[in-house]
Amino acid sequence: MPRLFICCGVVCMAIVVATAFGSCTGKTSGVSSSDTIALKLAPQFSADSAMAYVEAQCAFGARTPMSAAHDSCCSWIADEFRRLGATVAFQNFETVGYDSTRMHGINIVASINPESNDRVLISAHYDSRYWADNDPDAANHHTPVMAANDGASGVAVMLEMARAISLLPLSYGVDFVCFDLEDQGIPRWAETDEEPADPYSYWCLGSRQWAEAAYNGGYRARYAVNLDMVGGRKARFAMESYSLLFARPVVELVWQVAYQLGYGDIFIREEGGSVMDDHVSLYQYAHIPSLDIVPHVTGQRSGFGDTWHTISDTPDNIDPDVMKVVGQVVLQVMYNDNL
Repeated sequence: MPRLFICCGVVCMAIVVATAFGSCTGKTSGVSSSDTIALKLAPQFSADSAMAYVEAQCAFGARTPMSAAHDSCCSWIADEFRRLGATVAFQNFETVGYDSTRMHGINIVASINPESNDRVLISAHYDSRYWADNDPDAANHHTPVMAANDGASGVAVMLEMARAISLLPLSYGVDFVCFDLEDQGIPRWAETDEEPADPYSYWCLGSRQWAEAAYNGGYRARYAVNLDMVGGRKARFAMESYSLLFARPVVELVWQVAYQLGYGDIFIREEGGSVMDDHVSLYQYAHIPSLDIVPHVTGQRSGFGDTWHTISDTPDNIDPDVMKVVGQVVLQVMYNDNL
């Protein structure tokens, strides 16, 4: 998850895209905060299963791009989705990091009902950050992050959702996309007073590659939900500002469903900050109404939680019940089929 917030230039581009593509999906009725929805039958999300998926990813070590741990975990994630009945494809790509280093990335796309043209996209990133540059101990700033929350939790929720869907199939298609090279932006210790022309350039590289290729290839989806850091202790999720710009009806439905499920203390009905994350790529380059479920935490060293970009982002700091809340809410939205 990037540290920086989206700059004015990206805001302007987003507004242009919103004007051009805001009505391209047809089903965008949504709900207002006063509506009560008749909740349909949805499968149950298992917190224990999701926690096991976090631990399995972290058992490989830090999954920094192009490392043995990264590649082994990539294969494991693909195998798990296949075991759960999904069709899996890889997107290999080459790009350049903040220091001009050539980087190879691998996006994983796991599709349920791949033959359907009616689709929903759920995404998360699976790479670990090379540098724990927000750690309170400067001696750790060049240490890779284990990324139990900032990476593994989102993938774990998607895997558990895929398991739940296999037990109660949906009538439409779902794509679970695991993005690579999301979290390799400029480390704090390499920042200078001179801002780059586009500070977004080195974050969310995998989602940008996927979104451009998907749109050019004719891919369309009703909406996309990006999951980032969805397992932190005491995590709370406000309505991220760009999500409201890109996909207000979806955001309103998600938070209404959360409220009706009894999770109004975790999905807070207030606007949060604007965050550079993979949902921005999905909207700008694939023109999919996209929202981000990302922590909004006050009173800690970081708005994303105390473990963000530190060596403490480990499984022992994950709350499986938070993952259950997020996973159950998104599943309920998908089975309600209101969008």
